[in-house]
Amino acid sequence: MVKAITSTAEFNELIASGKKVIVDFHAVWCGPCKVISPKFETFSKEYNPESENPNKDDEIVFVKVDVDELPDVSATAGIRAMPTFQTYKDGQKVGELLGADVAKLKKLIEDIKA
Repeated sequence: MVKAITSTAEFNELIASGKKVIVDFHAVWCGPCKVISPKFETFSKEYNPESENPNKDDEIVFVKVDVDELPDVSATAGIRAMPTFQTYKDGQKVGELLGADVAKLKKLIEDIKA
């Protein structure tokens, strides 16, 4: 399941938690964002099956940030284009993908899972 981040504090707290996180920086008016959004949702279910314990160390937290609703988060993250996907682990950014490329998104998720 993909969670929508609604505040800067929520975003910062999640990143600081040390969990594996993948963030979809998107905009409601962005065509490519609308195209890849269902696949991002599918990946969230594929990589975190509901039957597994959600507190496992290998869980990947899938979230999305609307760049127009949280411009400060987007600016701090250095977002220049949408969609942009960033991965975080142990509070640090470890990967980034600009654009709606499903194969590259899957690779980004595989990299953070490892």
